[in-house]
Amino acid sequence: MPSRAEAADMPADDEIEAPERLRRRASRLLSQMSVRSDRLITDGLARVDARKWHYAVLASLQEYGPGSQATLSRHTGIYRSDMVGVLNELAERDLVERTPDPGDRRRNVITITEQGRRHLHRLDEVLDDLHEELLAPLLPEERDQFVRMLRRLLDHHTQRTPPAP
Repeated sequence: MPSRAEAADMPADDEIEAPERLRRRASRLLSQMSVRSDRLITDGLARVDARKWHYAVLASLQEYGPGSQATLSRHTGIYRSDMVGVLNELAERDLVERTPDPGDRRRNVITITEQGRRHLHRLDEVLDDLHEELLAPLLPEERDQFVRMLRRLLDHHTQRTPPAP
């Protein structure tokens, strides 16, 4: 990773003329697209005062129902230590509600509120527009195929190997 001084000397994205050997490496292309995608989504969500993690938590609660912080961490990939901060931000906006778990008073159960559902719907619209921008060069059927291929790759590389007997 370049230092700030080194980064200042790096050419702008549109000035980079990568060798063909680099331009045909899927790993490099995926990495570069990931950076651009992340920047587009982060900036787009910031315009509506939201973050990717807000969307992930709200989407998880909408799909799976109420859950503990640990469960939300597993569903979203957010570290447990970071989940508290995300939930604090969402709770301050009345997008989620915390209630003590009746089975274990040391834990909270997190639930999406009606306001959280409306906000999630708005974020879906924002992300739909951002994805249109991200995938603009592709035809609709190519977009669907691209997403299917990405999911297949990700599923393959995130499968857990069963423990040896």
